Amino acid sequence: MNRSGLLLTSFVVVIALTSVRADDHPIDIGTRRQLFVDRYLIEKMNQTRLVLHRPVRREAVITNDRPWEQYGVSYMVTFRDQDRFRAWYRCDTNSRWKRSLTAYAESDDGIHWRKPNLGLIAFNGSKENNLVWDGPESNMAVFKDGRAGIPSDERYKAVLVGSYQEREVAIYALLSPDGLRWRLLRPEPILKGGKFDSHNIAFWDGQNSEYVAYTRGVRKEGNPGPGTSKDFLGGVRWIRRATSKDFRTWSALEPIDTGDAPLEQFYTNAIVRYDRAPGLFLSFPSRFVDRRKPDKSWRWGSGVNDIAFLSSRDGIHFDRTFMEAFVRPGIDQGNWHERSLYMERGILQTSPTELSMYTMENWRLPSVRIRRLTLRPDGFVSVQAPYQGGELITRPLRFSGTELRLNYSTSAVGSIRVEIQNIDGKAIPAFALEDCVEIYGDKLDGPVRWKLHSDVSSLAARSVRLRFVMSDADLYAFRFASK
Repeated sequence: MNRSGLLLTSFVVVIALTSVRADDHPIDIGTRRQLFVDRYLIEKMNQTRLVLHRPVRREAVITNDRPWEQYGVSYMVTFRDQDRFRAWYRCDTNSRWKRSLTAYAESDDGIHWRKPNLGLIAFNGSKENNLVWDGPESNMAVFKDGRAGIPSDERYKAVLVGSYQEREVAIYALLSPDGLRWRLLRPEPILKGGKFDSHNIAFWDGQNSEYVAYTRGVRKEGNPGPGTSKDFLGGVRWIRRATSKDFRTWSALEPIDTGDAPLEQFYTNAIVRYDRAPGLFLSFPSRFVDRRKPDKSWRWGSGVNDIAFLSSRDGIHFDRTFMEAFVRPGIDQGNWHERSLYMERGILQTSPTELSMYTMENWRLPSVRIRRLTLRPDGFVSVQAPYQGGELITRPLRFSGTELRLNYSTSAVGSIRVEIQNIDGKAIPAFALEDCVEIYGDKLDGPVRWKLHSDVSSLAARSVRLRFVMSDADLYAFRFASK
């Protein structure tokens, strides 16, 4: 269910528990991890709420410390590639941002990044640099193709923006055997029509066995939210989607749908399949508010931006449960001007207890950089209960596996207990609330135990509901697993 109308602080209106419906079709979750990023799994809540958690700012990892980066580093794409993390990012060579190149960096830990001398592209007469692309096309977004049977010289692919006709731009495609040496797929674009002047993303979606592209677009229907106008080609900057089976021929671009949520300007999209729960698409668009200008002397124009949070289960319908910012500009005044803050594309698990994400900040300033952000695994949203306690009941589920495991955090006095119910909402013997061993502490994948056992395999393939009774606790995710 999407949030509409007024902006609300991070809470969900409490809904009283009522009788449950016995005719609901169960959601088959198998052993897949489930996150509470929306209300999809939730039947009823009582004195609990969904809370959006903001990541923690860490160190700057990419700075403009090379001559070809002097005026900007941005639009980074990063992912794990075998034994290392790899990243490709835009670097700007002049103060008018008219010539952009693509540079490469790599890291063993996602924190310390090196810019190797690749000897591929000449800049000011020297190939001693980390550049991988200098064509007229720019804003490269790289991915490694996981499709079976791909020729070795096409294992890495990229999309980028280039001129198509007079005053028109389009999306072009690149191919590479190693992510460093690139060639155009063909002279003609793979996608055209409308605006693309941003960071357009593509990847192989193994869940649906298709390539997916998310690009810049315009949306005209709907009511703008606070601080937003329809001054961009009669609408707002928006996100469009297209799919392909072969990376050559693409479906028509169509706008993503956010239901009845207020329209906002989405300057980028940073959409990923979340590796720990591949059934989810997560998006972190740079939300541009064009009607504000905190620094009246700023010469580049009006506007401020933050980073929003969207989620989707099908890649086209995106949930706006949270209209609040995922990342605020913060106390750094260099982030309080137009286009100053972009989420880069990629979520890395940089330790067993830490996810790393990256954001460009301070654009157009000498201090421009790409900074690392951290979050606990699955820690985007939690079901949160107060000290006085609360509970949540899921929709009917069908699972596989032998054990229920939770990603949770409680206070020293907090707790979680779980009851497994039948389709009619009645406790299943030996899995009732009073049978559950009290859970407390902070674990990413902690088991649930009942007095007699923790084995739930006798309930596998049945339609059940989970009832979580909590006090001073956060529940981020759950999964059924085999021991």
